[in-house]
Amino acid sequence: MALDEATTALVVLGLVVALFVWNRLPVGVVAILAALTLWATGLVTTEEAVAGFGDPVVIFIATLFVVSEAIDSTGVTTWAGQALLERAGTGATRVLVAVCLLSAVLTSLITLNGAVAALLPLVVLVGHRIGLPPSRLLMPVAFAGSAGGMLLLMSSPVNVIISEAADDAGEGPFPFFSFALVGIPLLVGTVALCALLGPRLLPQRTPEHAPPDLGSLGETLEGQYQLTDGFYRLRVRSRSDLIGRGPSRTLGGDERVRVVAAESPTGQVVVGPVGDDDTLVVTGDPHDVTRFALEHGLAVGMVGLGDGAGLMNREAGLAEVVVPPRSRLVGERVHRGMKRENALIILAVQRLGTDRGDGPIELAEGDAILLHGRWSALDKLNRDRDVLLVDSPDLVRRQTVAWGQRATLAVLVLLGLVVMLGSGRVPPAIAGLSAVVALVLLRVVSVTQAYRSVSWQTVVLVGALIPLSTAIRTSGAADRVASFLIDAVGPGRPILLLAALFVLTAVLGQVVSNTATVLVVVPIALAAAEATGAGAKPLLMAVAIAGCAALLTPISTPGNMMIMSPGGYRFGDYWRLGLPVMVWWFVVALVVVPLVWPL
Repeated sequence: MALDEATTALVVLGLVVALFVWNRLPVGVVAILAALTLWATGLVTTEEAVAGFGDPVVIFIATLFVVSEAIDSTGVTTWAGQALLERAGTGATRVLVAVCLLSAVLTSLITLNGAVAALLPLVVLVGHRIGLPPSRLLMPVAFAGSAGGMLLLMSSPVNVIISEAADDAGEGPFPFFSFALVGIPLLVGTVALCALLGPRLLPQRTPEHAPPDLGSLGETLEGQYQLTDGFYRLRVRSRSDLIGRGPSRTLGGDERVRVVAAESPTGQVVVGPVGDDDTLVVTGDPHDVTRFALEHGLAVGMVGLGDGAGLMNREAGLAEVVVPPRSRLVGERVHRGMKRENALIILAVQRLGTDRGDGPIELAEGDAILLHGRWSALDKLNRDRDVLLVDSPDLVRRQTVAWGQRATLAVLVLLGLVVMLGSGRVPPAIAGLSAVVALVLLRVVSVTQAYRSVSWQTVVLVGALIPLSTAIRTSGAADRVASFLIDAVGPGRPILLLAALFVLTAVLGQVVSNTATVLVVVPIALAAAEATGAGAKPLLMAVAIAGCAALLTPISTPGNMMIMSPGGYRFGDYWRLGLPVMVWWFVVALVVVPLVWPL
């Protein structure tokens, strides 16, 4: 007996859920298999099967990754994290509450996916610094962010959908801040449950590839390379009394100022007499160096301070490299304070953990070199085959430099995005694309950086599951469920109807995107309101709350998916904490919603 379209759609949905729970196939592969199955059974056309990848929601999600990258790479999240730690201290509960509240606020401005993408590296590092595994922090952050999605009209696409539905139903749209009437109780209860139950219900795992904590790298390198004095490059002027004197005589000229080496204007080491416009690389106390320069007619140019933290700032920083086998640097003579390509300065050289001193030395395989220069120059070392980077300069900059270059521009673009979304006159996808273009044109992020920042796994997952939502809606499966729901509840029981709609939305929302789920359930809610005489607004608000309550599976929202690998979570970890949190959301929907919007 052939199955009708509605039954077929429900069977496909059940198989997808089973594969997700089985957790043996990548979630992206399962999602694509679902789209292919729907096409093979004739439930969707070819265009519908691939339409999800061009859906405005998917585009908007992708743009939020780029906006989040701009906020993170310019040091805004580092600044926020430092401010957070200063106020929250090192207590696990206080830190958890602080990061949850920060997640909720960011979600209310840039939606859950953008907030999680921006906060994820920060939360992992905060946990590392206080000795708490990421698995104890990341899920509460995602759940608190979901609650933050109910604070403002613009906080979630779900809110916009139900507001427009209420207006179409003749009851007027929801005011911009009215969502906070339920959002604040949701947030308070969610944070409290995460703080109380999280230590008991969340796993204690450390991911295989946790990012290193580089916040104190400057001080570490200072001690390892013994950067006790600053380096200075003194240019020899035409009236200097050092002209014609050899480096050997110069080296003994002042016991308090050590001359490391002399360089010609072309950067070559001077072995003969010092000439006009040559450069002396010296080290010593700043006052002694200044006096030495004045006595001998030299122009002072400071390279860096002995304080490792002082060498890390918005413009410049440090990079530690190792000379690999077959490098062209093997056999080259270098010295401390020597200027290299892209104005990089050699601060120190070590061989087998031992400092090689001030004088010129020949580099050998395995030598460690400490370089100082502009961040843009240090970033180019990633493509230099003659050295191996110990730590990525980009990662070092993100963790050590707060509110760096172009951070203000990144925040202004974010505020512009908020204004566009808040006005309701610009579609989210257009607003997101406009923000990305602005970030690239203002050079806050590069084109390569923008492409690299997008989580393509999340994009594929969401895009491939949209056809499943389409099939459920167009095949008649949604109508069949709606009829069953209305018959089961019956007339004259609006609270039970509200509860049933919450449960239906919440169940679908665990396996289908919350936006698609709400689009499916909204017509059911409106039809139920008309049939029973109940108000449309309370039923729609209950649907919105349940739509944002995607807490039981990693596939329910991209935010949940993003924390899965960094937190070391498994598929079954989400429901343990998510179920108590969802029960609280259910209570809020049944108690608070009817008080604000009478049934």
